[in-house]
Amino acid sequence: MTAYCFWNVRAVHDPVAMADYVTRVTSTVAEHGGEYVVVGGPLDLVEGDGTPGYPVLIRFPSMASARAWYDSPEYAPLKAQRLRATSGEAFFMDSSGVAAHLERARAA
Repeated sequence: MTAYCFWNVRAVHDPVAMADYVTRVTSTVAEHGGEYVVVGGPLDLVEGDGTPGYPVLIRFPSMASARAWYDSPEYAPLKAQRLRATSGEAFFMDSSGVAAHLERARAA
């Protein structure tokens, strides 16, 4: 099942390091079957009172391929660079629960 990796980048502390990261990370994502779905762009907060940051959403063919990318030796130095250069949150989401959820909704 498809998996998604979501980053909410709240702050960039080192713009030079992040610019370098951006030029180098896309090839590592592609090598694991990943595809960028959202990178920045306008945000429209429709619920809650949170302050959205800079969103990044990457789609992978499976959670296994997403984890393989995230834990890969190719990405390790870039991950360390990003963690030093930014602050925010990251989430991995597996879409495998969608079918069961829809089936329960139809049965109700």
